[in-house]
Amino acid sequence: MMHFYKTIGGRLTAIADAEPGCWVSVYEPTPEEITRLTDGFGLDVGFVRSCLDEEESSRVEREDAQTLIIIDTAVAEEHSRNNTSQYYTVPLGIINTKDYVFTISLRRNEVLAAMAESGTPNIQTDFRTRFVLQILIRISAGFVYYLKQIDKISYQMEQELSGAMKNQEIVQLMGLEKSLVYFTTSLKANLVTIEKIQRGRVLKLYPEDEDLMDDVGIEFRQATEMAGIYSGVLSAMMDAFSYVIANNQNAVMWRLTIITVIIEIPNIIFAFYGINTDTLPFRSSWVYAVLVAIVATVIVTFALLRKRRF
Repeated sequence: MMHFYKTIGGRLTAIADAEPGCWVSVYEPTPEEITRLTDGFGLDVGFVRSCLDEEESSRVEREDAQTLIIIDTAVAEEHSRNNTSQYYTVPLGIINTKDYVFTISLRRNEVLAAMAESGTPNIQTDFRTRFVLQILIRISAGFVYYLKQIDKISYQMEQELSGAMKNQEIVQLMGLEKSLVYFTTSLKANLVTIEKIQRGRVLKLYPEDEDLMDDVGIEFRQATEMAGIYSGVLSAMMDAFSYVIANNQNAVMWRLTIITVIIEIPNIIFAFYGINTDTLPFRSSWVYAVLVAIVATVIVTFALLRKRRF
């Protein structure tokens, strides 16, 4: 899909075709759209391929009059099968040229979609450098949003920790822990890219954009610190979760053991009285065997329950 947006009347507005100073948003491109990017707009073929490579790492590169910024973005996905949430990152390519700013990715980016569909004010696509920085700061805000979602889910699971016995909780925690690893790795790579941009060698920075550039760096550093903190908390919770599950299993095994012992006592006594011998006491009537079994069962049950709570 290829869409065009331009600031008209102070608001970001969709337009029918590309105009100088507009934003070209591309996701899930068709072969024809890729050809138009390379042949029609003259984008570097290697830049476009890098934007569409899911394994591409965050970096910044300049070629002639084109600047490529690969930045990792946060993505959320719901699994209906086990009712769990998974978070991961996908690369987003930003290509800044003389007349346009391109954003290219294999998947629809929710951050960019929200920015485009809401008609965000105070965005000037004509000022390409500032517009790129505004995209970056919204990407960092997306990381922060999903990190808070992860923290909220982990807090809810912490409230249910004491009775945890199901595999679903473990799967959810493992998924969140893996998501934080993805986030931490991507944020660190993004931070290196941001620091390269701050030097002003690959993207021309204007004096009025310095504050915004500083805000971008601060936001990504805060997101990186948040990811590290949440990762440590989640690792500790994972350990606690394992201990709780082990304790719950021990409690269940203890109850089953008590029940097994109690049930086995009458069987043992009746087995003795079933032996073909006359040496056992009270052998004249089965009533005595029943009474002995009942008394023995009550004594053993009382002793076990007194030793440890059932």
